[in-house]
Amino acid sequence: MAYNEKLADRVREIISLTHKITEEKKMFGGLCFMVNDKMCLGVEKERLMVRLDPERYDEVMEKDGCRPMDFTGKVMKGYVFVDADTLTTKKKLEYWVQLALEYNKKAKASKKKK
Repeated sequence: MAYNEKLADRVREIISLTHKITEEKKMFGGLCFMVNDKMCLGVEKERLMVRLDPERYDEVMEKDGCRPMDFTGKVMKGYVFVDADTLTTKKKLEYWVQLALEYNKKAKASKKKK
């Protein structure tokens, strides 16, 4: 298992309450949830990847289990990892999912490949 499937199911359930998941893509060795054709959330190994408003980055970095996302060795501001073992309740997971969905409304979509 390359990613925590139970966490992916929990994320899928929360998103589906208010949004249509455009697509699920396997990427980064995990599963990425696309909402409105934009990368929104992902599950990679035992952590949640959250795309959020870069202006809230410093604020969320103080939350338990939150770490910078640095796939390439370079920190990507506007993206964070949250350790799955800190997401023990639905309320804790909902916080991160809602942050990502909130930002998804104004996030820019990636350019489509021709």
